[in-house]
Amino acid sequence: MEAPRRLGLMLLLPWVVCGCFSLLLLLPPVKSMCPEPCDCQLQQHLLCTNRGLRAVPKTADPQGILTYSLGGNFIANISAFDFHRLAGLQRLDLQYNRIRWLHPKAFERLALLEELYLGNNQLVALAPGTLRPLAKLRILYVNANEIGRLSTASFTGLGSLVKLRLDGNALASLGEATFSGLPNLLYLHLESNHIRWLSRGAFAGLAKLRFLDLSGNQQSSLRHPEIFGPLRSLSTLLLAGNSLQQLGGGLFQHLPSLAKLSLSSNRLTQLAPDAFAGLGALKELRLDGNLLSHLPATLLEPLRSLEALDLSRNVLAALHPATFGPLPKLRELSLRDNALAVLPGELFTSSLALQRLELDGNAWSCDCRLRGLKRWLGTRHSQGRLLTVFVQCRLPPALSGKYLDYLQDAQLLPPDGADCHSGTSPSPSLPPATGQWPREQQWQLILAPEGFGGNSSRSPAQGGPRSLPSASTMRLLDAQEGLAPARGSGRAEPTPTASLPDLLGSSRPPPPLAGPAWPRRARKHHLSPSAAGAPLVSDACDFNKLFLCNLSVEAVGTSSVTVRWWVRPHRSPRLLGPVRFRLLFDRFGAAVKFQRFVYLAERSEPAATLRELRPDTPYLVCVEGVLGGRVCPVAPRDHCVGLVTLPNGGAVGGPDHQLLTLVLLAVNALLLFVALAAWVSRLVRRKMQGRRQAAPVHVRQMYSTRRPLRSMGTGVSADFSGFQSHRPPRSAVACALSETDLIEFPCERFADSSSARRGEDHLLQQRFAD
Repeated sequence: MEAPRRLGLMLLLPWVVCGCFSLLLLLPPVKSMCPEPCDCQLQQHLLCTNRGLRAVPKTADPQGILTYSLGGNFIANISAFDFHRLAGLQRLDLQYNRIRWLHPKAFERLALLEELYLGNNQLVALAPGTLRPLAKLRILYVNANEIGRLSTASFTGLGSLVKLRLDGNALASLGEATFSGLPNLLYLHLESNHIRWLSRGAFAGLAKLRFLDLSGNQQSSLRHPEIFGPLRSLSTLLLAGNSLQQLGGGLFQHLPSLAKLSLSSNRLTQLAPDAFAGLGALKELRLDGNLLSHLPATLLEPLRSLEALDLSRNVLAALHPATFGPLPKLRELSLRDNALAVLPGELFTSSLALQRLELDGNAWSCDCRLRGLKRWLGTRHSQGRLLTVFVQCRLPPALSGKYLDYLQDAQLLPPDGADCHSGTSPSPSLPPATGQWPREQQWQLILAPEGFGGNSSRSPAQGGPRSLPSASTMRLLDAQEGLAPARGSGRAEPTPTASLPDLLGSSRPPPPLAGPAWPRRARKHHLSPSAAGAPLVSDACDFNKLFLCNLSVEAVGTSSVTVRWWVRPHRSPRLLGPVRFRLLFDRFGAAVKFQRFVYLAERSEPAATLRELRPDTPYLVCVEGVLGGRVCPVAPRDHCVGLVTLPNGGAVGGPDHQLLTLVLLAVNALLLFVALAAWVSRLVRRKMQGRRQAAPVHVRQMYSTRRPLRSMGTGVSADFSGFQSHRPPRSAVACALSETDLIEFPCERFADSSSARRGEDHLLQQRFAD
């Protein structure tokens, strides 16, 4: 019974399978949610970007779609039914199409839409009421279209909008209350249009606006403060790239929160003294690329919080000494590419926070009027509070191309027909006959750079130019300027008046100064008695320039170098301590210079030995002074020496490494050639031997006609000798085969049969004998 039942089931199984397939074929087809040219791999994201579409594709079940991307296609129109089934859509991207027309009811069902991107299309207008259903819209891009006019009804109903981009259109004006329906707008982009006229109420209703970009338009003047009056929360205003020629006074007085203002690349020739009134919170001001020739002295007074000021690419020829006085927080200032020739020394004295100053690109006249600026720069650099400032001289021709930092004060001569206010003659209240010189003339005696080259012969009384140290050194001198009263007298000790023409120019130590010792105060800044009468120095840059010289190499080895330098007599305040020295050395061609430093102990002799160097390697060694724990921020390029360590062995006339390398390469090539030739010859020999061993065996006779077929034995070998009982075992090396053999083999193959197996062969012959 079991077997017939199984047979029946096997017969019914094909019918069941065919019936199931028939039912599947009869069912109606299920439509896919994703249109054929689109991609739906991301959940709730319908991606149809760059598919060559000319119309919005239809979807079967669009209820779960939150993001719909249709950018980069050829869609020209949006009908009323393209998105009517996408009620849950939150983000719609229609950028980079050819849309010229939007149906007024195109977005009627998109009440949950939050982001709409219509940029880079061909829209010429936004029909009133088109965007009204989008009550939750927060981001709207309509940039790079051809919209030429906006009205109040264009943005009606967009109470939640936060960011609006209208840049790159053809707007020529903004009427009254254009954006009044956008109370929560924070970012508004109107750049790169053709706006020439702004109504006084153009920005009414934008009390929360923080960012407004009007750059790249065609505004020629802004006079009415009421234009920006409603923007009480505005923090960034960009007006660059217009054609502004005039700014009305108090134009920005209603912008108390403004932090950044850009007026770059306009045609401003002058500014009203109250142009920036009310901008107490401004931190960044850009005025570069205009035609400003001067600035009112009180222009920047309201900008107490200003941190960055850009005045580059103007035609400024002079600045009032109090121009930057009201800016205590100024950190960055750019004056490059102007028409400046000189600047007063007190121009930046109030800018204590200044860290970056750009002065390059001006036609600087390096004369005595720049001494104050030079002192201020030296002081700030020595304190490490200012980045490098490049002041390149244009005049006089003798100093053209040189930088102010590397000039001595004596080189900054008075210009023709001008008088420097620093004083060039002895003070009449302190004539030379009294034994005292004014403080500046004391410094001329001590630090006159004309004696630096040994060519100076003028004394202070002859009206020669003077060289003053940096401001930090002058301040220390001021602290010590009080003269200690002499014992038993009520008058001060006179200062030294001896002439020092060769103090700084001679290579020998100068003779001791005649006259009393250098004055000092008993309560502060005590000076070393051993250095009495020597010039006072408190700035590392002054020390490097004036007192450090004659760096030379004494001994060079394979791994060590000894360098020595000379220091002119000097003295330093006890508060700063004695001058220490630091050596900077590194190999030539290194990516980062001066990675290794060697600090010498205090009061050590001016010499040092560098060890653990590489043999036969070029090095650059520089020396600089360390005063009070500070070094000069300018690299000591004037006190450097180049050297090359000796190769291994310490002898200059050692073997030529280049020739030795070439010889080794030649030997290696020869050995390689010999090895290759041996390998090739061996390969050829093996092939020849293989051909000889594979020679065919010659068959003389296949069948015998003289013996019966039953005589199958052969005597060619001991292994086969047992099959022929009538023939004795072969004992001779010679192999004489007869015609009775069926097959004849070469005799040499069987000539080596050993005699040790003859007995075994005999037994086999007897066993298989007929």
